[in-house]
Amino acid sequence: MSIPKISLNGVTKSFGTKRVLRGIDLDVARGESMVVIGGSGTGKSVLLKCILGLVRPDAGSIRIDDEETVDLNERGHSRVMRKFGMLFQGGALFDSLRVWENVAFGPIQSDGMKPAEAREIAIAKLGNVGLAPEIGDLYPSELSGGMQKRVALARAIAREPEIIFFDEPTTGLDPIMADVINDLIVKCVSDLGATAVSITHDMASARKIGHRIAMLHEGRLIWQGPVGEIDRSGNAYVDQFIHGRAEGPIRMQVRKG
Repeated sequence: MSIPKISLNGVTKSFGTKRVLRGIDLDVARGESMVVIGGSGTGKSVLLKCILGLVRPDAGSIRIDDEETVDLNERGHSRVMRKFGMLFQGGALFDSLRVWENVAFGPIQSDGMKPAEAREIAIAKLGNVGLAPEIGDLYPSELSGGMQKRVALARAIAREPEIIFFDEPTTGLDPIMADVINDLIVKCVSDLGATAVSITHDMASARKIGHRIAMLHEGRLIWQGPVGEIDRSGNAYVDQFIHGRAEGPIRMQVRKG
């Protein structure tokens, strides 16, 4: 049996008295696209930060290519981080840098690449997400939200990472542009042969970009399986979430005036 690209076992994390992750077991195979769904405050972002090494879990194991990463020193962490690309929620572009400089930020700052060479890579990656070379000389403020998201995707793939994380990739986009971004994500991940982990509450996006889906609720993975099986999960929590129903076992905190 092949070794998972990412393997979590018994991962827990609390902040004070709040237990955010309560024993997460999750394997992501090489080249697989895993989508973690769940409502706001269920622990999705904390889970991602633990895998990235930005947050240290209280207990459990996180292995990347069968290497334990929880206790890595700074040099080891930097080496493992070289495998990752990240599309942040909202894009998180640098307003003071031109588009090509945003895309080339990793190659220049982390890899020490000369700007002229990095610019060529940036323009090529912009082409991969359907943006013309002249877009590279603009600033993020001159772009629409959909174009900014494409630039952020180009930046995420600029260093040709082995693993790409997508944090709410379609947030703030209209349905048509969201579908464009979903198609680009599928294409870019496939072209790179990368492993992908996405967190979202957008079920249209989850169905489009994922091979498998896992649902996080109150810090636990309550269901996981192939995308095609989610509509017959047999889990009342999953069923309520994917159909967006107010009534069901998931209770939203609503203050009444």
